[in-house]
Amino acid sequence: MSTGSAMKIVVNGVRTELDTGPDEPMVDVLRDELGLTGTKAVCRTGVCGACTVMVEGEPRLSCLMPAAAAEEQEVTTVEGLDHPVQRAFAAHDGLQCGYCTPGLVVEAAAFVDGWRAGHGDVAPPRETIAAAMAGHLCRCGAYEGIQAAIAAACRGEHDGDAVTPARVEAMDKVTGRARYTTDVRLDGQLEGVIIRATRAHARVTSVRAAAAHVVDLLPSDRVVRYAGQPIAAVAAPTRREALAIAAGAEIGYEPLPAALDDAPDAPDVYGEDERKKAPNHSEGPTMSAPWNGNVRGPFNRMSKRGRTAAQRVEAARAAGDPGLVAGTFTTAVQVHTPLEPHACVARWDEDGALHLHMSTQAIEMVAAQAAKRWGLPADKVRVVAEHVGGGFGAKAGVTAETVAAVELARACGVPVRVVLGRDEELTTAGNRPGTRTEIALLTDGEGNLSALTVDVHARGGVAVGSGVAVMARLMYGRAPRRLRDYDVVTNEPPAAPFRGPGAPPLLWALEQTVDETAHRRGEDPIALRRRWDGNPKRQALYEVAAALPAWTGRPATGSQTGRLRRGVGVAAANWMYMLDPGTEVELTVEGGVVVARTATQDIGTGVRTVIASVVAAELDLPAERVRVEIGRTGVVHGPGALGSRSTASVAPAARDAARRLRQAGLTEGTRVVGKRRRDRRGYVTPFAVGGMAIGRGFSGAVHVTEVEVDTRLGTVRPLRVWAGIAAGHIYAEGPARGQCEGGVVQGLGYALYEERHVDPVTGVVLTANLDDYQIPGIADCPEIDVHFHQEGWDHVNGQGVGLGEVSTIGVAASVGNAVYNATGWRPRDLPIRPDRLIEGMYGR
Repeated sequence: MSTGSAMKIVVNGVRTELDTGPDEPMVDVLRDELGLTGTKAVCRTGVCGACTVMVEGEPRLSCLMPAAAAEEQEVTTVEGLDHPVQRAFAAHDGLQCGYCTPGLVVEAAAFVDGWRAGHGDVAPPRETIAAAMAGHLCRCGAYEGIQAAIAAACRGEHDGDAVTPARVEAMDKVTGRARYTTDVRLDGQLEGVIIRATRAHARVTSVRAAAAHVVDLLPSDRVVRYAGQPIAAVAAPTRREALAIAAGAEIGYEPLPAALDDAPDAPDVYGEDERKKAPNHSEGPTMSAPWNGNVRGPFNRMSKRGRTAAQRVEAARAAGDPGLVAGTFTTAVQVHTPLEPHACVARWDEDGALHLHMSTQAIEMVAAQAAKRWGLPADKVRVVAEHVGGGFGAKAGVTAETVAAVELARACGVPVRVVLGRDEELTTAGNRPGTRTEIALLTDGEGNLSALTVDVHARGGVAVGSGVAVMARLMYGRAPRRLRDYDVVTNEPPAAPFRGPGAPPLLWALEQTVDETAHRRGEDPIALRRRWDGNPKRQALYEVAAALPAWTGRPATGSQTGRLRRGVGVAAANWMYMLDPGTEVELTVEGGVVVARTATQDIGTGVRTVIASVVAAELDLPAERVRVEIGRTGVVHGPGALGSRSTASVAPAARDAARRLRQAGLTEGTRVVGKRRRDRRGYVTPFAVGGMAIGRGFSGAVHVTEVEVDTRLGTVRPLRVWAGIAAGHIYAEGPARGQCEGGVVQGLGYALYEERHVDPVTGVVLTANLDDYQIPGIADCPEIDVHFHQEGWDHVNGQGVGLGEVSTIGVAASVGNAVYNATGWRPRDLPIRPDRLIEGMYGR
């Protein structure tokens, strides 16, 4: 909005005049008026730090800073920096998806300069770095790399120009050059906003909005089933104008009774005919199961001699058998909230082709779904996701922002961008269901596992597909086990697949029950797992874990007094080996450079680096002679970033392509296509479903976590985590280590902080900002030591499998076991809040 007078500002050394409103946030001026998109708008409440810039040499949050406050001042964005800390971040892998990186780099540059001026070229203590960077959040959990990068920059190790980045796109991310969907601005582009329901359950009778084009997003029955469900979408020249139109929209509702708890007499969320339309929050197909009101299940097809297991448990319960350990464990709803929100820019060509810039984990899946939804030939849909700012499972299909952008673009005749706000991201864009698990574990007289029963009720809002209890089929041998999964359907936002779907809540219950069994038997918890666990890869991890000083020096459980008590806990984890067997990689020699292409995307996991390192090693080429171009459809088939399948799919295909190119000769214009060759002994699944097959063998993890419990305040402070990961060959050391460290961080968040709250009367999500929904920051994170066990995968093409899921799913249970070791009180509910700990220990 014009003020009628120009505001003068110096940005990155260039004096600029801007015709902008004095109250316009500086972050929007930089991004929209000047095109400096390295500065990211994430939370808009001053919590995450992604929008940090320097004003007169001091870090400032540009989302809270009105443009007028910068008049006649020097503003420096990440694009204007040339600082050793940028090279340090690249060298020490202080980033993953990179969306938070520009703000971190700007803050770190100011800190490094100040520290060196006052202390010389020495590294600050770890806690000093954490305090300096405490205003920044990284959902990927790259804090160990950030710590290392800042320490190295303070020592002066990166004052020169030379640097070997840990990942190939690192310099683009630390300089702000990396282009995300939220940064895309096409000629004539409008900004779209979704109008959302304010009722948990109602039939919409009318929609009135002051916009030339209003597109309908309601289902055919015109019923909204959760607060926040899309109703319509509008577009305007600016997001501010579009938000104003959406806020002023008049929606007519016919109220319907809402189910906001799991009471047996709760009103039905779905009628009998609508049940089959319930969205699926698992990564696989929806399995059939009976319905009883709002409860769907049980799904029990993964049981093994389930009746025998139930009979043994009931007999042991009746007899008071000391070998029976039983309990109820709960977990809260955990929200994905990647720092780059869901976003889509849609453009229709005159010939009917649809172009989508998207923040997605699966470009080919999205293209296929879009072609089907809008009745287009496959070659008329093009998807681009050059860089993706995290996903964690929630960005895997055609979701509301894409539908809104496409329909608005068609209605308006120009490109339209729809970017979710942080409140939408925390409300409707995806979550891990809350769960209640009833578990019973029986051992025989010799301490062997005799029977296991697991009953899980998962609360995924209007979505179904719970797969928690079924995960217990994968652990601890072949003893009889009855495994039953239920969905509790409510008028709350739908869940979505979240990093290791089903496994974290299962292991929260199972691994604490195993730990309790060991304590009751007077047996070392690692020794008990070694007896029960037939996985040879985890056996190797147990051996290392058992010799750790933290483990051998742990205190006796419940032996400590005083306010601060130290505890050490262990937990094991299992995850399926998944892959996309149809993956291909194309190599072309162009201008003396080998260019690799495949239709996959990098959401921060390091896929570019895996491909580049494999090709360079196989062809004995320097890094600068290999270029990886991914993030767009229209090339050979690539995998989605789902189920830890990307690396196990693309790396063997890249090696096959490189070998073919070596045979063909590295002459200009030569093109070859490599395939993901079949594993020796094939796969468990006879064919791929949705681009996914299950291979033979399970990856494994063992986490040993040390905590300090403040028994007066009820807080739990993680001190150290040892993460043993058995996933075979590591293709790219830096990104792999970062993935595992980030997995630990997300597991700590699940254990200690993250909890979505919903108003029990209205169904409105209350934790709709990053002030109220807490994710771990750098000061919350301990030292993390990752140990890779790379043997045992000789039958796999490439000898390595994915590690994104297995690195996080057992962490929360290890924290729970550490708290028990410190205090003698067994936590059963996640997160382990201070009030729960105090009440558990002292009964108040």
